[in-house]
Amino acid sequence: MFELMVCSLFTLIPDYLYRRYGQGKRIGQEITIYSVWYELRYGITSCLMLTVLLITAIFYFHPSTTNVVGLFRAVPIVPEIGGRVAEVYVAPSANVARGAPLFRLDSSKQEAALEVAKRNIAEINARMVMAQAEIAATAGQVQQARSDYEQVVDELATKEKIRDVVARREIEKLQKLAESRKGTLAAAEANKHAAETKLSTLLPAEKASAEAAQNQAEVELAKTTVRAGVAGRTEQFVLRPGDMVNPLMRPAGVLIPADVGSVLIAGFGQIEAQVIRPGMVAEVTCISKPLTIIPMVVTSVQDFIAAGQVRSTEQLIDVQSVTRPGTLTVFLEPLYKGGTDDVTAGSSCIANAYTNNHELLASDSVGSMKKLYLHTIDTIGIVHAMILRLQALVLPIKVLVGAAH
Repeated sequence: MFELMVCSLFTLIPDYLYRRYGQGKRIGQEITIYSVWYELRYGITSCLMLTVLLITAIFYFHPSTTNVVGLFRAVPIVPEIGGRVAEVYVAPSANVARGAPLFRLDSSKQEAALEVAKRNIAEINARMVMAQAEIAATAGQVQQARSDYEQVVDELATKEKIRDVVARREIEKLQKLAESRKGTLAAAEANKHAAETKLSTLLPAEKASAEAAQNQAEVELAKTTVRAGVAGRTEQFVLRPGDMVNPLMRPAGVLIPADVGSVLIAGFGQIEAQVIRPGMVAEVTCISKPLTIIPMVVTSVQDFIAAGQVRSTEQLIDVQSVTRPGTLTVFLEPLYKGGTDDVTAGSSCIANAYTNNHELLASDSVGSMKKLYLHTIDTIGIVHAMILRLQALVLPIKVLVGAAH
């Protein structure tokens, strides 16, 4: 209607003035309700054509959309392991810091495993003490075996010097005894080496394995206490002691991160893909902050339309099944700091984006006709701005009346 009124100022009204005062035709006589079309046919036709052209130019170069939402991330509160809740630390809706405990699962099994790991370490420590005692004992056995061997060797050497007066049988007996004492010495030295290897290699390896088992048991025990991964606010956290939770099917609630951000995500029509660019100025009005126009700026435009995504399955995809066309995803941020502070996260909004040819007009690379054309494009954006403000006035009434019904 507004566009029609504007266009009539340039077409219909001049035509009427020419008929009325230029040709002298009078209302009610030459110009009647039956002859309006014939008398003003040029003005009416030109007005309608110009209105359609103006509306098309406004909506193409200054696109608008009602698909604007302040999306935010919701983090499900789930434990790493399943179990029965033993204790809950926070309220159903409360602010929590990062790392704060939320609830604890029954940890009797994990505590028992940790105690077993600690006992194993204590046992290995005792075995290491015993190994040291074994080394001392084997060292004594080696010393005794060496002394016995040396004694036999000395006696054998003495008897061989007086071989003429000593029986041959006795010398052979001493030789065999020396060989036996030598074997006993080698066995004692081997026992000592085995005890030293056990203390220096085997028992430390067993202790390292036991300590790793203890660390694993401590990690499993720590998993029973579920903590907040990010700072935020818990919502729908109605968990109570005795409830069962599972990381796959039974989350405990939802955690909304504190850094929700001020980015609004808008879905414009696909035809606007050649117009919308990062850096464009935009305006939004949101239901949660009525009667307010918030200046925004386009920060990025997604290069893909979600409706065209394909996921591999066992069936071929028929393009006809994608009946609903997707939208062009555009990210909007406040032009001024704190512009969306009072907008509730997840609120629905209406957005306008405005084409700006100021830099192109300031350059000398365009001609006069193109400058006039670009000036016209930039100027008609005020029409969409006025429409947005009318929508901001009507939106609260529309929402309240709709809620009443």
